[in-house]
Amino acid sequence: MSSGHAKAPYYFVPGPSQWPIFGGATLLLTMFGAAAWVNDLPWGVYANFIGIALTLVVLYNWFGDAIKESEGGQYGARVDVSYRWSMSWFIFSEVMFFGAFFGALFYARSITMPWLADLDNKLIWPDFVGHWGNIGPAGTIETFKTMSPFPIPTINTALLLTSGVTLTIAHHALLAGHRAKTSLFLFATIVLGAIFMGFQGFEYFHAYTELNLKLTSGIYGSTFFLLTGFHGFHVTMGAIMLSVVLYRHMRGDFTTTHHFAFEGAAWYWHFVDVVWLGLYVVVYWL
Repeated sequence: MSSGHAKAPYYFVPGPSQWPIFGGATLLLTMFGAAAWVNDLPWGVYANFIGIALTLVVLYNWFGDAIKESEGGQYGARVDVSYRWSMSWFIFSEVMFFGAFFGALFYARSITMPWLADLDNKLIWPDFVGHWGNIGPAGTIETFKTMSPFPIPTINTALLLTSGVTLTIAHHALLAGHRAKTSLFLFATIVLGAIFMGFQGFEYFHAYTELNLKLTSGIYGSTFFLLTGFHGFHVTMGAIMLSVVLYRHMRGDFTTTHHFAFEGAAWYWHFVDVVWLGLYVVVYWL
């Protein structure tokens, strides 16, 4: 059980750490591997996965050091505020990340499509129809069907909304000191996230095998898979974060007043929920 927060220094300054330089090196290896992989170099895939594995090792040890410092009573109120601001800015950067993809979707649908379909372009592409989900003005894209909001996207919406409720219940249970209830509803949140990812994997299989909808299916396919794919990646990362939080909670790391790791992961999960709501309306309905 966390105990030592009262003896924390005025502001804790960590000592020198090897993890930032190691993390930079492993990320560089990961990106070199990815670049080589997409250019069909045989060693690229191995370098990419080795880089990912080493990055995970770095993160495990780096976060482990931070947890030890926190549990050792080194983090006081000022460090807590720093973590809250850091998580807030990180989520803001994620808002900008998804904003770029939503912006690309808006530009393609609301600006490019009408422009390509106007009278000035009819002489060049007489058969082009400016509806969303077309095969492009040159007709070089294979015919495909667009994704319907029923049933999987709607089911996934219900799953994520429910997970937000269960996570909120878990947080209130933690504040009230109900440890068993916290663990139960936190575990339920993780399970709902895993089910969401299972359904999304099935949706992708359905898209490729039955709708002929692929990442290469023009601007519709690229925006669809980039938005839903990156969101699915964030759901996976959120579920991993909540799993670590659940483990730490069961280990006794959190108290009713000191549990920012829980709160930070919860902020991230609620952000992912909100992004999905926008994605569900814009991508599947409009």
